[in-house]
Amino acid sequence: MTDDEQAEGSGAMPAPSPIPDVGTAAPRHPLTLAVDIGGTGLKASVLGADGAMVADRVKIPTTYPLPPDKLVSQLAKLVAPLPKAERAAVGFPGMVRDGHVLSAPHFSCKHGPGSGTDPELVKLWNQFDLASALSTSFGLPTKVANDADIQGLAVAAATGLELIITLGTGFGTGLFYEGQLMPHLEIAHQPFRKGETYNDQLGEAARKEIGEERWNKRVNRAIVNLRALLYFDHLYIGGGNSRRVNRAQLDDDVTIVDNTAGILGGIKLWESDHVGVNQPPG
Repeated sequence: MTDDEQAEGSGAMPAPSPIPDVGTAAPRHPLTLAVDIGGTGLKASVLGADGAMVADRVKIPTTYPLPPDKLVSQLAKLVAPLPKAERAAVGFPGMVRDGHVLSAPHFSCKHGPGSGTDPELVKLWNQFDLASALSTSFGLPTKVANDADIQGLAVAAATGLELIITLGTGFGTGLFYEGQLMPHLEIAHQPFRKGETYNDQLGEAARKEIGEERWNKRVNRAIVNLRALLYFDHLYIGGGNSRRVNRAQLDDDVTIVDNTAGILGGIKLWESDHVGVNQPPG
């Protein structure tokens, strides 16, 4: 849920296109393959032990329909040009617990987000062991978590209760207490307003339909709701559409963060045993 432009339909997968790197620090081991699975794009890079990228990110559009085996195959091709890592961290736009996919709202639609649910895709994704499949494909021990959770890991200050929301293809959240990732909550699919969910009202399709001024009013309304629900100490706003948020309307305890967090948080997935995140053997 972190990309700011809609990808085009389905079809043959294009060659990965490099994106300019954000750092030039010398690599330090262990090296982590960090993968960000989004509703409109698949991105990856390799990070050194200090979090510095040791290779330019690579990116391809997300194509539909996207059953699990096709996603695994596309990711294998995407990361093939990158330096060999020793472990992998993967962010997925849905509910993931112990490496298994419990919900895949984008990938359960035949033609992508908003196109209607395909029962066969729902069945294929339900309880799919994505961590094991990618570990086998990459040849690396692999941890998988929700993509908003990983974005939050990159920016959380480990002070009190911190919440991240991601604004992109859809709406995502991650919750942290003193730097510890809490069990993932699918707030995105809870009722928000006028009989629709946060995802319905704040996703990219809604922004395009109503315009940025009205969309920003909804973002502010969502922040009010989440503040009343969680009494967070700090809120971070990430994702591709975070740049569209009106900063002048935000309180001092709200920070806009860079969209690269979807990649950079991968290393921190390995720094602690976070609740609900699979622990690879060995």
